[in-house]
Amino acid sequence: MLLLVPLLLGLLIGVSTGGKLGNLAYVRLRWPWFVLAVLVIREAVLIPPLNRIDGVQYIYAAALAGLVAWTAWHIKPLPGAWVVCAGAAMNLVVVLANGARMPVTPELAGVLVRQGHIGQYVLMGPGTNLNWLADWIVFPWPVRGAYSPGDLVIAVGIGVVVLLGTIHGSNAGTKLDETSARIGDYPP
Repeated sequence: MLLLVPLLLGLLIGVSTGGKLGNLAYVRLRWPWFVLAVLVIREAVLIPPLNRIDGVQYIYAAALAGLVAWTAWHIKPLPGAWVVCAGAAMNLVVVLANGARMPVTPELAGVLVRQGHIGQYVLMGPGTNLNWLADWIVFPWPVRGAYSPGDLVIAVGIGVVVLLGTIHGSNAGTKLDETSARIGDYPP
């Protein structure tokens, strides 16, 4: 839900400032199925009985590393992707610093308080590292839950990507675009 709000805001601001919703059809993502797989993995490791399997957190960490690599691969062709990449990298750093688990503050941890860890999450405490990058931010409305600074940066990045996508469309031109731009430039 956290990603939906900036996505809609990016669309709204983009269209209201002269961008076109249709420009998003020209945005080309390499391996879009990869992002879907990463999101499925992220959610799957929370579902019982997977969330109780020791080592499942490493699958999550590998998926997060893949997301960082994928967004880094899209920095040039996808304006604003660097913001998403920075947020994902923030999350990856804190996860790697804590044994492939994301620390969550006790006030927001729910069932983690009793168990210590579930799936890719661990209860934040003196034994966890980089707690300022962990899940400690709460939004009561409209996106309830515990979020990390990296999650917020990713959300802002999604909004920026969508905003710039509505305004500019794809950076990748075609040969027809090059030819059309040169018509009337003769002699060179």
